[in-house]
Amino acid sequence: MATIERENMSLLTDKLTVKISKEDYMPAFEKKLKEYSKSANIPGFRKGMVPAGMIRKMYGSSIFSDEVLRTVEKELYNWLNNEKPEIFAQPLPMQTTAAQLDMNSPADYHFDFEIGLKPDFEPADLSQAKLTRHTVQVTDDMVQEEISRMQIKGGNMTEPETIDNPENVINVLFTQVDEAGNEVADGIQKENSVLLKYFTPAMQKTLTGKKVTDSFVFQLDKTFEGDKLDMMLQDLGFEKGDKEAAKTNFKASIVKIGLVEKRALEESFFEEIFPGKGIKTEAELRNALREEIQQYWNMQSANQVQDQIFHYLVDHTQMEFPASFLKRWLQNSGETPKTAEEAEQEYPNFSNQLKWTLISDKLINDKKIEVSQEEMRESMKAEVMRYFGQMNMGDDTSWLESYIDRMMKDEKQVDATYRRLITTKLFENLEKESKSTDKTVTAEELMAMQHHHAH
Repeated sequence: MATIERENMSLLTDKLTVKISKEDYMPAFEKKLKEYSKSANIPGFRKGMVPAGMIRKMYGSSIFSDEVLRTVEKELYNWLNNEKPEIFAQPLPMQTTAAQLDMNSPADYHFDFEIGLKPDFEPADLSQAKLTRHTVQVTDDMVQEEISRMQIKGGNMTEPETIDNPENVINVLFTQVDEAGNEVADGIQKENSVLLKYFTPAMQKTLTGKKVTDSFVFQLDKTFEGDKLDMMLQDLGFEKGDKEAAKTNFKASIVKIGLVEKRALEESFFEEIFPGKGIKTEAELRNALREEIQQYWNMQSANQVQDQIFHYLVDHTQMEFPASFLKRWLQNSGETPKTAEEAEQEYPNFSNQLKWTLISDKLINDKKIEVSQEEMRESMKAEVMRYFGQMNMGDDTSWLESYIDRMMKDEKQVDATYRRLITTKLFENLEKESKSTDKTVTAEELMAMQHHHAH
């Protein structure tokens, strides 16, 4: 009769020894041999009439090994299902006796497996966290910038004869040259589009009045500045911030000049921006945009508070891991095995994310946070509506319900929706438990915080 012994190896790591006797696997082995005899197709013999000895000689060894290992696996997972130890991933086989398996000398075997145990822990006390809600106040400039962007997006492109507006789009053929203006052999040649206002003020003045087929020679770092210089360096195949590359000279030949005629601020344009809202004046448009932009930044502020909560819980929750087990699991869990060095390099990020998974799962369980089927359906429905836009779909939404029915049968879709909703609920719950102080910041400052703390 099969038995399983459990022995502690080290911190949060145990060894399971599965012991089986020949009585545990021989009946299944003999049965499988008979099944092969009935179904095997071997030239010279009718189906089902192959001698048992031939089947044993041809397939016996592999069938024997399969049945021994299948028996071990069955006993192992029966034990795990009955005992329910809190473990990471799947048991990892240790030294194997598979090479010693011999159908001609059936014997008692034992197989060792290593399991990694989940730690006992208590999440850090959020009431001790010093959180800051960084808020952004929408300005008139933000509203005007959004209006201008939409006017340009909805406008018509014209082709003026000369460069005469900071908003001119200039199609330019860049050709690498030396300091004397001679083309560099095998140098860079690329066509690109640049707004006039991206050039330095001095170069904008120089370019004003130029027309198609005109050309000019320039040095990158004397023609562009700051983020515009970085943008041009990358567009031309250099590394961002490469000071040496920034000294490169180019000849720029003007291929085309464009200018977008902005859409007029009129009722038909307002209806395109906010369908069905009945906006009739520019003042009403500005108010609607201000509200929409404020909602966006309020959401970003909430995300940043959640980011602080995430880092506080991960940084202040004390938790041990079976590191050696997890590193070995990292080496063998993927489709392509990893080296010990690769697993060692991946482990810090992996363990950090694993820590958050354990914390969040425990909090969700302790707080009894749940997501209903109806909530998932409503979330999916909202996603579909956003995808199709706020178009008038009429009163018949039966197609939408059947579409959601199909989505609810997609395991990946259901799992992704569930994880998103349960995580949102968790953070909303944690925000209520924590205290934060308000601090007004600029949009740029808030975005910099989010980029710094991405996880």
